[in-house]
Amino acid sequence: MSNKVDAAKQQIRERMWGLLERERAAEPGVHGYIPAFEGADAAADRLASLPVWQAAQVVKSVPDRAQQPVRERALLDGKLLYMAVPMLADELPFYLLDPRRITVTAAEAASRTTAAEVARKVSVEEMQPIDIVVCGSVAVNRNGARLGKGAGYSDIEVALLQEADLIRSTTVIVTTVHRKQVVDEPLPGTEHDFSVDLIVTPGEVIECGPSRRPSGLYWDHLTKEKIAAIPILAKRAAARGR
Repeated sequence: MSNKVDAAKQQIRERMWGLLERERAAEPGVHGYIPAFEGADAAADRLASLPVWQAAQVVKSVPDRAQQPVRERALLDGKLLYMAVPMLADELPFYLLDPRRITVTAAEAASRTTAAEVARKVSVEEMQPIDIVVCGSVAVNRNGARLGKGAGYSDIEVALLQEADLIRSTTVIVTTVHRKQVVDEPLPGTEHDFSVDLIVTPGEVIECGPSRRPSGLYWDHLTKEKIAAIPILAKRAAARGR
């Protein structure tokens, strides 16, 4: 069953990547990635206009280029920003960017390459509760179901933060995308997939209703190779005797 779901997901991803390239709605070379879509700056501005954003003090974001304008806006708006280390490839899997302490511009700090140089890495245990989670998507529907690029890192990030009680019932999960990435069809998923509360495009805000949030990690869905490649998972697996 899982293989069928994975194949169905990949078919939709390939279709979406092809569409975005044909329509020139994203930067070239989108296949295999979260698309750096046309209008990402406008989507970040629209998100920043929402009361839920204005009330937020702590934002957690993926490191993808599509969400760089959102990360920059978070810093400009004085919010504490956590950004996942790409591929969670460190024992301290999140960067902490405090706008009161960064020594470069917000635009520079929002770049994952500069963040790697200037930000302090932190453990999950050091983090504060999250008000807004910002994720990237390849496709998303109006019910909030989403597909990432297929690597599963966003699902793992959300699961880790959920287990640590850093994502709460009041936390809002949002994705910023091009309007062409919003589909009207059901999207396949499994129990480890999360959904979003809000979709923000350059021209629209879509409220999806309460999001689906797994209670934590689904170890049976993680391969040995994936566990070994992510230090925080490898450490936890060893502690569990896996």
